Amino acid sequence: MILLISIAIQVFTFFYGKGIFCRESEDRKRCLVYGTLCSNSGFLGNPIAEGVFGAPGLMLASIYLIPQRIVMWSVGLAIFSNTYNRKDTLRKVATHPCILACVIGILLMLLRIDLPAPILTPIETIGRCNTALSMLVIGMILSEIRFRSLLDKTLFHYTLQRLIIIPLLVYIVLSFLPVSPLVRGVSVLLAAMPAGATTSMLASKYNRDPHFATNMIILSTLYSIPALLIWTMILT
Repeated sequence: MILLISIAIQVFTFFYGKGIFCRESEDRKRCLVYGTLCSNSGFLGNPIAEGVFGAPGLMLASIYLIPQRIVMWSVGLAIFSNTYNRKDTLRKVATHPCILACVIGILLMLLRIDLPAPILTPIETIGRCNTALSMLVIGMILSEIRFRSLLDKTLFHYTLQRLIIIPLLVYIVLSFLPVSPLVRGVSVLLAAMPAGATTSMLASKYNRDPHFATNMIILSTLYSIPALLIWTMILT
């Protein structure tokens, strides 16, 4: 169910971003559409989902991220480059560590295979570092704040859409569907994530206003702190 919800959200945010940012300059529009489509659900979403909903929340978040990882290396690249290489995209998706980890984990669950302690213990230990390392990455992003460069109404418009409007629409729709509170909570929470770091990376690679893309990440990440707190209070 959460996989289908994630696919629907990816399709919706692609067309939604194209619609609401259609009047922006070409380079900014590409950054905004990509940032609306691909959020920071990986670095920030996983630890937040685990912290709020525990291990089941983390498992659902990992599945939720599969469509976004695929879109990131296909539609996401095409947004910036205007090209699409099917063979290269399939290779990147098939060998992505997150995709491989999800597939292995699902197989172990379905086959009811218990890993031996010498393998399981290091994996669990590394997993406990996920939240701390993610927060370090977020902290490094926020350390680059230059407040004057953030005074841009387009940045505030994007942040409002990314953190409030999109998750609110997801929340309203899922409230009318027969989904469990856990699935709804994880879906809404991950839909409320700030812009992903790859927005700036790809904007820099293809020379599509990387400074603006960086400010998108910084401002949306900064405001995601109170926004996620509010969403957590609503969902729990």
